[in-house]
Amino acid sequence: MATARPAAGRTITTDISARLDRLPWSRWHWSIVIGLGTVWILDGMEVTIVGNIAARLAEPGSGLDITSGQITGISAALYVTGACTGALFWGRLTDIYGRKKLFLITLAVYLAATALTAVAFDTWWFFLFRFLTGFGIGGEYAAINSAIDELIPAYHRGRVDLIINGSYWLGAVGGALLSIVALNTSIFPANVGWRLTFALGAVLSLVILLVRRHVPESPRWLLIHGREEEAEQIVSNAEKRIEAETGTPLPPAEGEMTIHQRRRTTFTEIARTVFAKYRKRSTLGFSLFIGQAFLYNAITFGFGAILTQFFDVPSGNTGYYFAVIAIGNFLGPLLLGKLFDTVGRRIMISGTYLLSGALLFATAWLFDRGSLDATTMTACWCAVLFFASAGASSAYLTVSEIFPMETRAMSIAFFYAVGTAAGGISGPLMFAELTNTGKVADTVLAFQIGAGLMCAAGLVAAFLAVNAERRALEDVATPLSAAKPAGAEG
Repeated sequence: MATARPAAGRTITTDISARLDRLPWSRWHWSIVIGLGTVWILDGMEVTIVGNIAARLAEPGSGLDITSGQITGISAALYVTGACTGALFWGRLTDIYGRKKLFLITLAVYLAATALTAVAFDTWWFFLFRFLTGFGIGGEYAAINSAIDELIPAYHRGRVDLIINGSYWLGAVGGALLSIVALNTSIFPANVGWRLTFALGAVLSLVILLVRRHVPESPRWLLIHGREEEAEQIVSNAEKRIEAETGTPLPPAEGEMTIHQRRRTTFTEIARTVFAKYRKRSTLGFSLFIGQAFLYNAITFGFGAILTQFFDVPSGNTGYYFAVIAIGNFLGPLLLGKLFDTVGRRIMISGTYLLSGALLFATAWLFDRGSLDATTMTACWCAVLFFASAGASSAYLTVSEIFPMETRAMSIAFFYAVGTAAGGISGPLMFAELTNTGKVADTVLAFQIGAGLMCAAGLVAAFLAVNAERRALEDVATPLSAAKPAGAEG
């Protein structure tokens, strides 16, 4: 398809957004979910593998002179720092140059960095490419969540977004089980097995890159950037495919929107929108991201260390335990996702955060009493993360749908970066420091901090969450380009 030159300043009236929202679920939507959502499986595999191989990498003969604390602390923090930096860098470009260009580029960056991690020969090399791997994945968060929300019908948006973000934990299951094989020195030498896990991640990301080429650009983005003919062609092709699939004509779309087309949105407009017009929503976004970032980045990177440190689980067996809690994590969004579209955002977001926090406080109390072993600790974490996973996924859903179209990718990037920097960088460093002391009380304190942040975020959501269920994106947050912008909603 030829790319039309964007024409800024023109005013058009269109029903394309309404046409997208009235589409029934189809193979066309599945192709989008598979093309975009599968990268979270890779991310989950990446993070889990690093957490589970920490003890083995620290052993003599691994090929790297590195300690377990450096892997779960410094390496984890560098990965998250890269993701925060990448989110901001790529997020801005996603709003300017489109969703498709950026979700192809960021996956290519991730692929290259992962492959180069596999050939690490020194600690500094390992650290560098962990940072760059995060740099690529951070851009994925902004580009993919923007595209998903703008292509998926409003009726299904909540559950689809949650399940796609929750698919991270399918990768975590795979990473946990893969680490068991990779760390088995009777199969692979100690300095080879861990390298193969990263190499496999690079191969899988290449396959996804080939599939992703067929995912369309967001028609909503094309409309605002003066490329309405391309937007019309994408939506018309989808409608024809769906009518052929169902054998029935589609109902007429209801509602039109008049917009002033533009090439880009300035930083001043973004800042004014996020911090002045929607300041309550911004408070909500910060709270949700900080709570889930501390909990997940600390525990994901440090769970294996807890098992070996306090329960004498052999380093090669931690993957079995992590696979169990990863399954619990995936089941949360899968089973609870529909309720975010039916019961509603406010009740479900606040409820999942508060329940996970309360369960984590209970886990800390039991651990402090010495009432847990490796199996029951894993069972407790499975219960905590069943609810926490749905809540964490809803954080991405929330910031991707409550801000205007022109600022969507940058808003996702900003809240992800700031929230994750606050909780995701400090979390692994603090968690590694506390667990490495070998004192139960210090690990209990780490649990309690994570639980407190989740409960605090749940209370904020109870008051400030936006009832966005089954509403068009343009109704939740009127585009800045709209001819008659609505008033601020908080």
